[in-house]
Amino acid sequence: MARNCLTLESVRHSLIRQEDSIIFGLIERAHFPINFPTYSQSYVSNSLHTFSGPLLRFVVKETEALLAKAGRYANPEEHPFFPEDLPPSVVPPHNFEKFLHPPAASININKDIWDTYINKLLQLFVTPGDDGNYASTAASDLLCLQALSRRIHYGKLVAEVKFRESPQEYEPAIRAKDRDTLMKLLTFEKVEEAVMKRVAKKAMMFGQEVTLNKDGNDGKYKVDPSVVSRLYGDWIMPLTKHVEVEYLLRRLD
Repeated sequence: MARNCLTLESVRHSLIRQEDSIIFGLIERAHFPINFPTYSQSYVSNSLHTFSGPLLRFVVKETEALLAKAGRYANPEEHPFFPEDLPPSVVPPHNFEKFLHPPAASININKDIWDTYINKLLQLFVTPGDDGNYASTAASDLLCLQALSRRIHYGKLVAEVKFRESPQEYEPAIRAKDRDTLMKLLTFEKVEEAVMKRVAKKAMMFGQEVTLNKDGNDGKYKVDPSVVSRLYGDWIMPLTKHVEVEYLLRRLD
């Protein structure tokens, strides 16, 4: 669908589809224990004198450099975690339609997403331990981070659609730089409750341990559905609304 034809309903439909990517990413990551060396400052730095930082940072930076050459970040829906010094694309450019307001389109909160994922989310759904699969762990983390980033930054599209539908509702708060009022305008508790229930149900369906006995999966899941619901309620939706507020504050620039 062309960006100029986007509606709040089509954006919500995309957000619902993205729930699947996030949940499957969490399930894949939960296959591995925490594997702390993946996040150690010294594990890679001691071996690679040209790089300083954790293995996860190394994997993400190198992957993003490759994807940048393939043109991934020409898409306004994609946001690199390390945008500094990304190489230029080597593929013919695609003419993505302009939907976002240019002064607000550059918002990128991936640093916050990275810190939240590493320091708060992982321990909620990953078991303790070390199985040595650090590269595979980092690859799974990358998929989770990309899915989370895409979903949270979709808040810019949500904000633009909402603004276009009711500019008179948002303009006074934007001109007053009133973040609290904007947050209230963007918050619909019943919708958020429905999202949390839906992702919990999806986590039950996608992550159930399939057995052949008549007792089913005995309530065992690859990722605890309540954790997925909490992840959305405590982090994904609040961060999405943060993006929406920051976008709207620049919407009249």
